[in-house]
Amino acid sequence: MNSRKLAVMATLVALSTATNYAMISLYNVKLMDLIVFVGGFCFGPFVGASIGITSWMVYGAVNPSGFSFPIWLATMLAEATYGVAGAFVYKSLNLKERNEFEDERGVSSVSFGILGMLLTFLYDLVTNIVFGFVSGWNILFSVVFGFVPFGLIHMISNAFFFGLGCVPAIKAISNVVGGEGFGVFEK
Repeated sequence: MNSRKLAVMATLVALSTATNYAMISLYNVKLMDLIVFVGGFCFGPFVGASIGITSWMVYGAVNPSGFSFPIWLATMLAEATYGVAGAFVYKSLNLKERNEFEDERGVSSVSFGILGMLLTFLYDLVTNIVFGFVSGWNILFSVVFGFVPFGLIHMISNAFFFGLGCVPAIKAISNVVGGEGFGVFEK
């Protein structure tokens, strides 16, 4: 990993963590998932997963809601899936040029919004199961209680953020970093 890629990764981790603290009063409305997904889309699964794990490593260790080691591990690993999914989406689109991506913005925005909602459903399912286990609650109760209203808020906000934010964020990163050596669209 070269220093430029490492600097972008560190910037995305810092942005992800800082936005979580900045949005602390909006429970389950965060930009972290979008940032991790875009990191994976632009730089591949290892970097995307690393952004997610590192972001939660910092945020979870100094979490205003308290600290629980099993929940901390679950959130780190579940967050990594956003980065891996971003890399998988990039690979599956088989893009050759930026123009191909830009021409399908409407379809891409809707698709990214739906994908953000589905990934968030999986994230919340995993973290609610771990929460239920740790707290001694019935797992089914913790999943249902976690989804209504908290999971719904999380899924709807991520659908909105992914739908509106993926295309511009990916374009911005490709314009700033660019080049095939970085796993972003070739210039």
